[in-house]
Amino acid sequence: MERPELPLPQLHAFVVLAEELHFGHAAARLGIAQPPLSQQIRRLEDRVGHPLFTRTPGRVTLTPAGIELLPAARRALTDLADGLAAARAVGSGRTGRLRIGFAASLALTILPGLLRTFRHRFPGVRLDIHEMTTAPQIAALHDKTIDIGLLREPPTDETELGFRTVLSEPFVAVLPSAHPLAAQRAVRLAQLADSPFVLLPRTVGPSLHDQIIGLCTAAGFTPQVSQHAVEWQTVCALVETGLGVSLAPASIRRIRLKGVAFRRIEPRTARTRVAVAWRQNDHDPLVARLLATISQDPPDSPGSFRGGDRTQKREKAPSSPP
Repeated sequence: MERPELPLPQLHAFVVLAEELHFGHAAARLGIAQPPLSQQIRRLEDRVGHPLFTRTPGRVTLTPAGIELLPAARRALTDLADGLAAARAVGSGRTGRLRIGFAASLALTILPGLLRTFRHRFPGVRLDIHEMTTAPQIAALHDKTIDIGLLREPPTDETELGFRTVLSEPFVAVLPSAHPLAAQRAVRLAQLADSPFVLLPRTVGPSLHDQIIGLCTAAGFTPQVSQHAVEWQTVCALVETGLGVSLAPASIRRIRLKGVAFRRIEPRTARTRVAVAWRQNDHDPLVARLLATISQDPPDSPGSFRGGDRTQKREKAPSSPP
């Protein structure tokens, strides 16, 4: 189909004159003199190839060609106005779609409140939420299948991605309730040396996995891993069956299993970080909106969206979002 090339001023002048059926009134409404209006209509008629108005002294009426063109002209102007409004809304970050990846354990801490806060502030934005472990989130950010990641222990060798720590939380020992150490209020890491471990595989979260192994190594032993599980809830379920013990973020205590005991570990300095991640060259205003939401309502501030422990702390955030 041939795409017509109709200047918008001609189309607008035609619709206004069709509504007024008076050159003087139409010119006043358009804010132009009558001769330029007549020229616009004449040029449009030349493009159509037929008269659009019948002009008689004191009377202007639409021709059959004009009657046929009027609904299409109105639709075109309305669609353009709607498109411009939509483009401005997306460009300003008031509407659009934001794709967020998140680690499953964050559903127990900051995620619900963060999403509530963001949706309250920007109700026109569609949020697509994807549950993913850390390594898949990093890959999805590079592949541009998500826009924002919420993950644990971000890698240190990334140059294309930006990271901002939003909270940190201590580790806890995850024990079968029948384990002898479950009777203690706190557990020294070295006391776990003889127990088999249930851990997340390194492939889904290399930095977190290495951190847990490093904590055990610093305590004088290498953990003997008897079982791997991709999600923390599965880790806890396997611990409940007696397959081993584990180290996990403190928020995992919200997973209520009767056969599992969560105990504070010593040293208390062992903590895990949660970070928001984004592509540094991403200029999507919605990404900046989410980062600003976190900065304006940080996870450890009173009345914030945080759902985790009050012992969490923040790293100094960058001065401005991307």
